[in-house]
Amino acid sequence: MADNQTLPPAVRALAEADFSAVARSFEQAGFAVAQPADGILTIRSEQQGRPAILVSVGVHGDETGPIELVAYLLDALAQEPQALQVDLMLCVGNIGAIRQAKRFIDADLNRMFRTERGTLAGTAEAARADVMIAATTEFFESAGKQRWHLDLHTAIRPSVYPTFAIVPDLIADNAKQQLIGWLGEAAIGAIIMNPSSAGTYSYYSAEHHAAAGTTIELGRIGTLGQNDLTQFEDAKLALDRLLRGKAPVQAASRPHVFKVAQNIIKLSDNFKMAFGKETQNFTALKKGDEIARDGDTVYTVQHDEELVVFPNPDVRVGLRAGMMVTRVN
Repeated sequence: MADNQTLPPAVRALAEADFSAVARSFEQAGFAVAQPADGILTIRSEQQGRPAILVSVGVHGDETGPIELVAYLLDALAQEPQALQVDLMLCVGNIGAIRQAKRFIDADLNRMFRTERGTLAGTAEAARADVMIAATTEFFESAGKQRWHLDLHTAIRPSVYPTFAIVPDLIADNAKQQLIGWLGEAAIGAIIMNPSSAGTYSYYSAEHHAAAGTTIELGRIGTLGQNDLTQFEDAKLALDRLLRGKAPVQAASRPHVFKVAQNIIKLSDNFKMAFGKETQNFTALKKGDEIARDGDTVYTVQHDEELVVFPNPDVRVGLRAGMMVTRVN
């Protein structure tokens, strides 16, 4: 973490999972405020039927830009708490890793939201995921039909589309269209429709709690307190309007939509990609091109064109080392 003394107080508080000032402000305004676990805050109104929105940041401890974005939004709302028009759960994900300025402690937290964890079951992140799952279940149990989960990330590597989102296919059509509309408003350049879970937090919320969940990549990774917040401006404004119950703004352009063609699973320590892990997200490959090789298994491009997203040969055996997508529109 950056030197805490140099951070603005709102950013420092959120990065340290210190909700005391925010909680006090909303409690004094008559909201039901709870902190079910370290790094998790819920703010509810007595009013029935309000949208229930879960915003998560810091699921990867080195992705600090969204922490800053949400810190400023939350601080502004705490100054006028009645402006909050939704029931809100805020989750600061891997607080242990954030405190150590690391991506994770033992393993990727965003692969833990699954029943079978295999060799990852004893990790710090598995325990943290259990805490997050319990709080998420409690939050959505009493929620109405309108449920959102926006899991905010930043990308390690450059991308043809600097901002993009992963959206589970299983979200109900109406909620999915609302979500895609909001993503356009937030100036998200591309959307990947995902048919199956890789154990991510947002897919878990969609599958188990009927939330319009999405993992959103909001630009490049940066150091806490030194992020270029201009790259998050459109998303910040769209999120602010959503939390304040304001009408959405017409998007300048609709995001391009892709679908998952194949997931590249690392089967052994012999796994090797045909290109470097620094390869840009959405780099295009042609039919027949080799993607990766793992012993006798060779992954090749099956369609006329597939684009690679999240190439990472350094993941643990059994996890996804990349996904290949095709353009829908």
